[in-house]
Amino acid sequence: MSNSVLVAVDGSEGGERALRYASERAKLGGAKLVVTYVIEWSPYSFNTPEENAERHMRREQEIERATSGVVEPAAAILAKEGIEHETVVRHGQPAATLIELAEKHGVQQIVIGRRGQSGIKNLLFGSVAGNLVQTSPVPVVVVP
Repeated sequence: MSNSVLVAVDGSEGGERALRYASERAKLGGAKLVVTYVIEWSPYSFNTPEENAERHMRREQEIERATSGVVEPAAAILAKEGIEHETVVRHGQPAATLIELAEKHGVQQIVIGRRGQSGIKNLLFGSVAGNLVQTSPVPVVVVP
């Protein structure tokens, strides 16, 4: 396992707090940060060829927006602080994708912000942070 930490960002205040927490710890321990944004996406749909083409274009636009609007600003902060990092933007089910990336990059832990979700979705499916805590093969730090 490498001295690296996966930090999930999403443009929210919780994601910003997670990035600050991870960057402070990276400075103390010399860890590399893998800054990750997961765009929630289901591969399951039944579309016409035209709908699939539009869906692919929309997917590429979402990646560009996430990269320029969330991930690159986070990387700029880390670069300014001299913290080694890399960035990843993926589509998928958030908790499962974060676990897959953690395993791929051999990280020692995952850092994620707690986002207050309310309503029926949270009751039925739970939060990403809660899901990670229960299923991750590495420790998960949930930043309040």
